[in-house]
Amino acid sequence: MKPLYQSLLPTPIGTVRILANDEAVTRIDFVDEGDPSAFPENDVTLRARQQVSDYFDGKRQSFDLPLAPAGTEFQQACWQALVQIPYGETRYYAEQARVIQRPSAVRAVGAANGANPISIVVPCHRVIGKSGHLTGYAGGMQRKAWLLALERGAVAAGQ
Repeated sequence: MKPLYQSLLPTPIGTVRILANDEAVTRIDFVDEGDPSAFPENDVTLRARQQVSDYFDGKRQSFDLPLAPAGTEFQQACWQALVQIPYGETRYYAEQARVIQRPSAVRAVGAANGANPISIVVPCHRVIGKSGHLTGYAGGMQRKAWLLALERGAVAAGQ
């Protein structure tokens, strides 16, 4: 097993935990509390922490990080489609299913998005229900709404 590294980042909507191995980010999620001494930081977690911090400060709209999310081939395809959604825009689950050439797999796409281990950088928060309503987000619906508001400019960066 490869070594695990961690960085914690306080944000306006909770603490973001960034986990990585020697080469890439493996997980970014929200945690209620994090133990900074649980794992040391490394260059990958520090770089990711800076980029995510810049995102919350309104200084970054895309990320340049090595990513290594663990998932099935189908999940990987779904997550690749997510990173193609531009900052400030949203897509429907059905649109994401068409992008991965599985138009009948709308529910499976939703499940794959729910299993996305790299929040924010792999922006599953940008996928909404066809009705236009917010649906599911592992970090919580209030966080999803806040992230979308940030990207629309409706929340002051850094607030």
